[in-house]
Amino acid sequence: MLSFDPQEQTERENYKLLIGGVIPRPIAFVTSRSAEGALNAAPFSYFNVVSSDPPMISVSVQSRAGAPKDTAKNAVETGEFVVHIVDETNVEQVNRTAASLPPGANELELTEFTLTESEVISVPAVNEAKIRFECRLEQVVELGGTRLLIGKVVRFHVDESIYENGRIHHELLKPVSRLAGTNYAKLGEVFSMERPK
Repeated sequence: MLSFDPQEQTERENYKLLIGGVIPRPIAFVTSRSAEGALNAAPFSYFNVVSSDPPMISVSVQSRAGAPKDTAKNAVETGEFVVHIVDETNVEQVNRTAASLPPGANELELTEFTLTESEVISVPAVNEAKIRFECRLEQVVELGGTRLLIGKVVRFHVDESIYENGRIHHELLKPVSRLAGTNYAKLGEVFSMERPK
């Protein structure tokens, strides 16, 4: 077994071990709006569920050249954002929004996505996502050059084609996850295992 001391490695070396080892990672496609009204959209794979009571999710947004990315800046300014789940039908369009654009640019203009108004918050959502969460910023945790956004879900939206009796059918959602480099993964084989009593 190889052993690495993160204190003796560069940020990039640590990054490669993290993104290569913590896989697969779900992808949050986040829309936000600046205090001035400029729309922003970006994908993040440092993303997960935090709590179900109350319902909360987290998105970790690293800085770019020492400055907060628009997603983090907007979420802190307005206290609102929408998280969409990335799936096989929208991943290519989502990937377009990962382009390095100047601050304030609207990445949605690079896509064919259409927008819909949210029900509870002022940030619009993307119609082409089968699942989306309207969030209010619950807390932001500063972690060096990273902002961990914890959002309280104030409205769930689930496409009726993947929903039945309170459950989401993963085989119909067809989520896509992030691996390392330019690699992504589909859901793959699913197996069940009972937890010990």
